[in-house]
Amino acid sequence: QVQLVESGGGLVQPGGSLRLSCATSGFTYDPLGIGWFRQAPGKEREGLACINIKDGNTYYKDSIQGRFTISSDNVKKVVYLQMDDLKPEDTAIYYCAADRIDPLIAVLRGAIPHRHVPHWGRGTAVTVSS
Repeated sequence: QVQLVESGGGLVQPGGSLRLSCATSGFTYDPLGIGWFRQAPGKEREGLACINIKDGNTYYKDSIQGRFTISSDNVKKVVYLQMDDLKPEDTAIYYCAADRIDPLIAVLRGAIPHRHVPHWGRGTAVTVSS
């Protein structure tokens, strides 16, 4: 049974940091890609970053590169999203998702709609506010 479970969200002040975790299980894609997305109230879901679990290559949306870092612990099967210098506009529900890495990259680049990604977690809420 495939599963994605996010954790680590919460309330943080502007300029602060959070590290989100995505626990994965049951996936057999090769190569497996895990991505982080977010959806703010009233806005479309947007891709942020994804990682090729097999070779560790990472891919980012241009607008967040430098503030957010995706990484994985392949022993624990957990993918992280380290978020630094958070801003109020980062307030959203954050989701992790799984697919083969190539279509996930295409979603991140906006070439494929996110609804084509087959596996999603339930999300974790991040609120950036003073």
